[in-house]
This record gives sequence, C-alpha cells and structure tokens, in this order.
Amino acid sequence: MSKINVLVVEDESIVSKDIQYSLKKLGYNVVGAAATGEKAIELAGEKNPDIILMDIMLKGDITGIEASAEIKEKYNIPIIFLTAYADENTLSKAKVTEPYAYIIKPFKEIDLHTSIEMALYKHGKELEVLKERDMLYSVVENKDSTDFIFVKSKSRLIKLNTKDIYFIEALKDYVVINAASARYTIHSTMKDIEEKMPSEHFLRVHRSYIVRLDKIAQIEAPNIILEDNKKIIPIGGSYKDELYKRINLV
Repeated sequence: MSKINVLVVEDESIVSKDIQYSLKKLGYNVVGAAATGEKAIELAGEKNPDIILMDIMLKGDITGIEASAEIKEKYNIPIIFLTAYADENTLSKAKVTEPYAYIIKPFKEIDLHTSIEMALYKHGKELEVLKERDMLYSVVENKDSTDFIFVKSKSRLIKLNTKDIYFIEALKDYVVINAASARYTIHSTMKDIEEKMPSEHFLRVHRSYIVRLDKIAQIEAPNIILEDNKKIIPIGGSYKDELYKRINLV
C-alpha cells in the first residue's frame, strides 16, 4: 500500500521540522514544506498531496485561511488547520473554507494521526458521492429524447428505461427512484434529478415528488393516484397549475 503524501505549511522552521519528523515517524510521506501561503498554493498544484497540514496564521501577504480557500477551489485537496489561536473570531473565519479538522498547538502524534486518517476517510467518502452522482445517469445532450438512465445499484450500473419509472421521491439526502419492479436509492437532489429526467414525460408535482405523467390514473385533489401500484402522491400548491396544464384535460 502506497504511503499517504502530506504537504506541511508552517512558517516556524523548528515547528515545521518537528511536524515533518512526526509525520515520517507515523509512516506518512512528506512531499514538501512551505512557509508562506503563496508557496503552499504552488506546491499543492505541483506535488498534488493527499492532504495538507496548514498553519492558519502565516507570515506574508496570504494567510493560511486564504491559501486554503484557493487550494480548495483549484485542487480539492483536504486540509487540516494547525493553530495556536482557538478564539472564536479566528475559527469563524477558518470554518468558511470547510477544513477537515483543527489541531490545536501543541499537539501529540496521536492527534496528528487521528486527524489525518479521519480527514482522508471523510474526503474519500465525499469523492465517492461525487463520482456516484456523475456516473448515475448517462444521458444524451438532449434530455427530452432520453428514454433510459443508468442507476448505480450494489456497485453495478443498471440500465433503467424511463418508461418503467412511476415516481421519484426525496428522502433527506437521498432520492428514491420507484420503477415497476424495483426501487433504487441514490445520493442526489431533486433538482439534479429533475434536470436529468426527460421533461416531456416527467413533472415535479410536490417538493418531494416527481411523477411520470402517463402513470397517473386519477387526480383526486389534493392527491394523484398512480396506476398499477395505486400509490397516492400529494400535489404541492405551487405545482398544481403546471400539472393541470400538462395533462389532457377535457
């Protein structure tokens, strides 16, 4: 198993060397050390480390907080803040960059090890979610002509005909696609799903529901009753007018 590459950003030379020594002792690979925010940004792009240990208060024109914001935007590398300043003002500024942890100086090697491993685990999970979102749907550029999507289920990508989908339901951080013979729970948002589904066949009828129009059997305000499985879907007040426009009402 390859070693984890760490970039150390600390403007106190003695402290930086001490951190590097501890990292090597713990089995990590130190790919570089920077004493300024400018150098940290440069090395982040050049060395592409797995994680960065960043002192919040750096000497020079760019603080550790500012450097972290730029690194996050450009490279999406997880960052752990090192700081001797734990006051609320400093922390409130730092948290905007969404660091993966804070280590208060002076710290023990166990704190260093635990923070790095937890940060890498969290970052890895976040990357999985992003990758999953990108892979869940393979659609052509003209979404209105799309007749299938790919859904990830148990590490497999399953081709799902949109004609087989009855409705889509939002459940907190997940979305459940309800098809004729199966249900697929995925990490996504209703807005993202709504944009990917062919709009000529699907309509959002509630903040938590999208339905396939040709699966509607009855409308008994304020509810929709779907055919076959007889699922009852509520109609949101702000979605009612658009629904009635889309159905062939005589």
